[in-house]
Amino acid sequence: MLKECAQHGYFRAEVCPVCGQPGRFLMNDRELDHLGRVLTGILRHFPDRYQLTIDPHGWIPLPQIVRAISQKHPVYHWLRVQHLVAIAETDAKGRYEVRDDRIRATYGHTVEVDLDLPTERIPDRLFYPVTEEETAIVLEVGLKPSDRRKVHLSKTAADARAAGSVRTPHPVILEVDAAKARGGGIVIMQAGKTVYLADRVPPEFLRRLPDEAAPTPGPESAPPTGEA
Repeated sequence: MLKECAQHGYFRAEVCPVCGQPGRFLMNDRELDHLGRVLTGILRHFPDRYQLTIDPHGWIPLPQIVRAISQKHPVYHWLRVQHLVAIAETDAKGRYEVRDDRIRATYGHTVEVDLDLPTERIPDRLFYPVTEEETAIVLEVGLKPSDRRKVHLSKTAADARAAGSVRTPHPVILEVDAAKARGGGIVIMQAGKTVYLADRVPPEFLRRLPDEAAPTPGPESAPPTGEA
């Protein structure tokens, strides 16, 4: 459930986590899930399905998205800019960035965009999940994008395991020496709260972690069903 507290802003709960007040209702869980999927789809993959155009850096004006969604899905005739801002601001993974009257996805694109994201304060170590079958070839040739435009790296081994468990029950976790990679000219950008992007990672900056070094994440780290 998505609500708004007059004092503390948007939240996804029955009551405001700060003051305990019930807040103003914005949308139920079903609407939140569907609109979140539509929004990520537009910003990452298929703006053309909604007759929208992404600018070179991934931005689309919020009023245009509201009109496009309302026209394609009349059930959302009540949709306003504030509803999309609320979805973005309460997203636990930081999938979106809102600036003025525009919004963009921070990672996960299959459409061509030039993301001007922060490149400072990158952790010295990042992580990436692969299957057992992929491990040898990745350690030989390095990481390159496959179904996405960038290589998506995780902040922690647990985050990488959670991401990799969508593909395989026992992902192998690779450690990226991000400090040396950056020193070697590899640009790494911070996207979501736990996601970092690179065009590629050469093999000399990768090593396989021992299985015990990447513990299985708890429930709070488990990936949600559906869109990452």
